[in-house]
Amino acid sequence: MSATRNRSPSEDPPSLRHRSNNANLVVEHHTGQIGMSPLPSLHKKAVSSSLDSIRIVPRVPAGSYSDLEDVELSLLSEEERTSAGRNLQDGDVHSSASGAKTTAMSSRDKKAMSLLIILYLIQGIPLGLALGSVPFILREHLSYSQLGVFALSNYPYSLKLLWSPIVDSTFLPSIGRRKSWIIPMQLIIGSLMLYIASNVGRLMENPADNIHELTFVFTSLVLFSATQDIAVDGWALTLLSQENLSYASTCQTIGLNTGFFASFTVFLALNSEAFAEKWGIPRLELSTYLRFCSLLCFGVTFWLTFFETEGSESLDESEMTVSSVYKTIWNICKLKHVQALIVMHFFAKIGFQANEAVTSLKMIEKGLGREDLAIVVLIDFPFQILGGWFAAKWSSGDKPLRPWIWAFWPRLAFAFLSTLIVYWFPTPPLSYGFFIYLIIHTVLQGLASTIQFVGISAFHTRISDPLIGGTYMTLLNTFTNLGGTWPKYFVLKGVDFFSEAYCEVKEAHSELLVKASECVSERGKEVCLDIDGKCITEHDGYYYVSAICMSFGVLFLVFYIIPTARKLQALPVYRWRISPE
Repeated sequence: MSATRNRSPSEDPPSLRHRSNNANLVVEHHTGQIGMSPLPSLHKKAVSSSLDSIRIVPRVPAGSYSDLEDVELSLLSEEERTSAGRNLQDGDVHSSASGAKTTAMSSRDKKAMSLLIILYLIQGIPLGLALGSVPFILREHLSYSQLGVFALSNYPYSLKLLWSPIVDSTFLPSIGRRKSWIIPMQLIIGSLMLYIASNVGRLMENPADNIHELTFVFTSLVLFSATQDIAVDGWALTLLSQENLSYASTCQTIGLNTGFFASFTVFLALNSEAFAEKWGIPRLELSTYLRFCSLLCFGVTFWLTFFETEGSESLDESEMTVSSVYKTIWNICKLKHVQALIVMHFFAKIGFQANEAVTSLKMIEKGLGREDLAIVVLIDFPFQILGGWFAAKWSSGDKPLRPWIWAFWPRLAFAFLSTLIVYWFPTPPLSYGFFIYLIIHTVLQGLASTIQFVGISAFHTRISDPLIGGTYMTLLNTFTNLGGTWPKYFVLKGVDFFSEAYCEVKEAHSELLVKASECVSERGKEVCLDIDGKCITEHDGYYYVSAICMSFGVLFLVFYIIPTARKLQALPVYRWRISPE
């Protein structure tokens, strides 16, 4: 299945070229024109290139930085040299292509954006199920610790870096570098959804007894979705033209959010018996929704196979083996500024993890209907799409991390307000005033999250090297996703750990308190009710975990994230490439 090509080790290439027919990008390093030794093999190092401008860093003898700039300028055209001179003081060279951002988008880029949105939507459907609707359905039958076990199904999306080099380096040339993986992955995703639809009655009837099988099935579903994401991320780098690459994050935002909200909020509303009875529509079963999504997945795959042609990539020397890509990843991770970025991503989202993992479950526990929650998030959806579009424009400059940094403060503030909302949650039925406040709170909180997502995605797109496109993007996105995934298990476990609940049983002339092993889920409450008792929560671990998360988030933001992020975005793009030995 590999498409690598062997060449004689004694053969000295006159030039090294990476060309993508879709992106119309040509980057050449001519070794004979500047009097230096032949380029080392790319099996050891990645070639310098840029995503937001054509930056050429020649391999020259060690010298001052100003000497390096003079050599760089000598390789540019007169027009490029003029543009570069205006930005030289910032330590980076920008080609005249940067001025094309103000021109109208071509029809080919519009078609490419539509394709990317559809492919990202396919990813969002299983993620909305595994991360959204299914945990809400299971909440009525499982404790927070058991939900923490199911939350492990989210991990493959955050660990896809482990197999991304295989996806990026191994393919069938007759099918295409990216389609070789996208097509089979989507077929497997559709087949898995059909399997779950056929067995959903057995699995969901008593989920506590089937928690491990449920976790395995949805882990597999997320695993194949993550593999498809690797290929789509790599394709995005060459599918769009150079001046519109920043819109790749917009396509991801629109596509993923659409699929996620369809499987989360829309499905939860249509699956609610109260919602169906109120509006006089049939209740949407999980099995029916899964069958519909599988057919959609098969239909998109059929269209992609027979009607969408992938542009050929003439990779020449940049065709790397799997082992060389792993070595390249290791060399990238050894860069000091990459290590700082990894640490920042790994702990950046702890501050609002309790809010994101538990708050909605607590609101439902306090009396908020699933259909009400679905309506709130559904109203929020179009605002996130618009927010993603404007955030992409905001993040397209030379400081894409600026909106990402600023959005931390409102996200932490909303996490604090969410804790107060849970604490003072009114007794149902909810007033219209409170419901409207809840909608405004959710919309503003979602906008802050979207700004951060688009900002960091734009930064990753800016610094990624197309020569190892999917792998480089996945390397950066892995640590972003992992930062929001790994704390979730411990947060849910912590809620049960810090909670103290009792089943109070009143007799004729006495009062008996029985410590409940689990008095949070509907099943636990039913067990207590069976012995004529009532669940009493003395200490709710949610508030303890929320306070710990927010305190850490504020301290980490002030003392590490802000100073580190400002230094990282000030680095010129070529510093994110691997230096020659």
